Amino acid sequence: MSAVLEEVVVHPILQQARQQAASQGLPFVGSVSPQEAWQLAQAGAVRIVDVRTAEERKFVGHVPGTLHVAWATGTALTRNPRFVRELEAKVPRHAPVLLLCRSGKRSALAAEAAAKAGFSQVFNIREGFEGELNDAQQRGTADGWRYRGLPWQQD
Repeated sequence: MSAVLEEVVVHPILQQARQQAASQGLPFVGSVSPQEAWQLAQAGAVRIVDVRTAEERKFVGHVPGTLHVAWATGTALTRNPRFVRELEAKVPRHAPVLLLCRSGKRSALAAEAAAKAGFSQVFNIREGFEGELNDAQQRGTADGWRYRGLPWQQD
């Protein structure tokens, strides 16, 4: 009786993100651009998990079809101590997952925590949903999911 080995096919975008992360010494498996994230999601290669607060999703907008697991909660952005357990309840530990926040910073921290907890294919979405602040302290003017013209909706 021979064992059948299942070949795991990794999308080239994710392979490149892994290589870049390794060369940069990132504490998680990699980052992708918003455009790459949408391409991967459309191809059915990943699940996107929004790690922003429920209020941000509701009032600022969110990507259709995404899962939600808050990295932090409330206006003080108190760290969610159940983040890893809640993530595990929504996605398998070895499934390719992309994390999205406002600017890419919280999702990078969440990706690091997930990697430390044994998630092997959790990636960050650079730029986040709204992007970085500009000189006028406003978001959405230079980068981010919405700035790139990718699909989103608001409740």
